Amino acid sequence: MRFQVNRDVFSEAVSFVVKLLPQRNPQPILAGVLIEASETGLSLSAFDYEASARTTIDATVDEPGTILVHGRLLSDIASRLPNAPIQITKDPEDGVVLTCGSARFTLSSMPVEEYPAIPEVSGESGLVPGEDFATAIAQVAFAASRDDVTPVLTGVQLEVNGNRLSLVATDRYRVALREIPWDGGSGASDESTTALVPARTLTEVGKTFAHSGDISIAFSGSGDREIIAFTAGNKTVTSLLIKGNFPPVRRLFPEQNDHHAVVNTADLAEAVRRVALVLDRSAPLRFTFTSESVSMDASGTEQARATESVDSTLSGGDDVTLGLNPQYLLESLGAVRSEFARVTFTSSENANKLSPVLITPQTSVDKGGEDSFKYLLQPNLLLR
Repeated sequence: MRFQVNRDVFSEAVSFVVKLLPQRNPQPILAGVLIEASETGLSLSAFDYEASARTTIDATVDEPGTILVHGRLLSDIASRLPNAPIQITKDPEDGVVLTCGSARFTLSSMPVEEYPAIPEVSGESGLVPGEDFATAIAQVAFAASRDDVTPVLTGVQLEVNGNRLSLVATDRYRVALREIPWDGGSGASDESTTALVPARTLTEVGKTFAHSGDISIAFSGSGDREIIAFTAGNKTVTSLLIKGNFPPVRRLFPEQNDHHAVVNTADLAEAVRRVALVLDRSAPLRFTFTSESVSMDASGTEQARATESVDSTLSGGDDVTLGLNPQYLLESLGAVRSEFARVTFTSSENANKLSPVLITPQTSVDKGGEDSFKYLLQPNLLLR
């Protein structure tokens, strides 16, 4: 095999396919990148049985062939090569030889025949705007659990209903929900479709395809090998879906409640960051919402205490005092992506149970924002 390729194009392609590979893989063969050279160019792919990435690029192919080399090493090398065309050849004695300008690398090749087949997806598909999808992922994925003890909570639930795609994530203490347009085409089904995608994989998809125009999302497989594929341009990412029943968290969102406060998002976030400095790591921050302000009170160690207030407006009810996890609140304020945020105080039929607060975007003090993003946060019990 022998081919020549542009350095920048090749480096970007290798970097893309290795992003989803785990840093440490129990099977060395899965640390490889499969490079297939043909008359139409190069195909590069990586697969670890759970996620795969594939891309095609142009290249001058003198001798077609296939090689498998260590992905992260190849990515590191390609990113540091001089500004010159790359030539790669497969030598029966020397392995894989890469030359670029005066630089020459000899890499060991891995047995191609032992590499698993990259999954193909041929099921129902639809289109979503790339920028909207990337934003939605960033607004939701952080709310997924990082604890593998409950795998279903480590994923983001994708739900297709009609012309809407919903993304939902929860870790039991909070729920994030975002809806974006979905184009199922002329053959769109009236039945809803769901897919529970690992949050880590989906986050990489959002970063990769943020500026790629429309993204095609396809569902395929059955049983224990259900997969989802994301395709834009010459890049495709597939992911094995998480098995299990995602909790019915949608019913937790209140239909309507007029008891709410409106506060400047940036002002509140900055104040929370300052006041939370004196808190113990797991301690809640005390908030008191009144008609004209929201005040924060943090009693940390014996050496420190902090208080601060921010202008806000309260409507529809009495003053409210509650405890919130400051980090969870900050993440929600970052996801709101509007100048103002509305904090709605929900009610519960159980008088002994704390009711969650609903955080949504607000265009101005008097005007509500889009209802496509919602964040539900469970308050903490205050001991004083």
